[in-house]
Amino acid sequence: IINNIPESFNLFQNYPNPFNPKTNISYQIAKNNFVLLKIYDETGKEVATLVNEKQTQGIYEAEWDATQYPSGVYFYRLEAGDFTETKKMLIIK
Repeated sequence: IINNIPESFNLFQNYPNPFNPKTNISYQIAKNNFVLLKIYDETGKEVATLVNEKQTQGIYEAEWDATQYPSGVYFYRLEAGDFTETKKMLIIK
């Protein structure tokens, strides 16, 4: 039996990476939590909020359309309960 209910929190690398103009960000949460998934530019300025809600335990995917943003390095940060993780991605236009 395959159990698809995650037992840990995890933020996966976005794909594709580098990308133009859209990318997908997958993550899993181990317990029901309020979840924030935000995008920041290389200066640390918040440029987008993809998720801002309570979610149940599971595996999720969010799409970011970066059409209006210039090429460069961006960071995405997942916060869920006590779990926080940040990863880097690259837009090439």
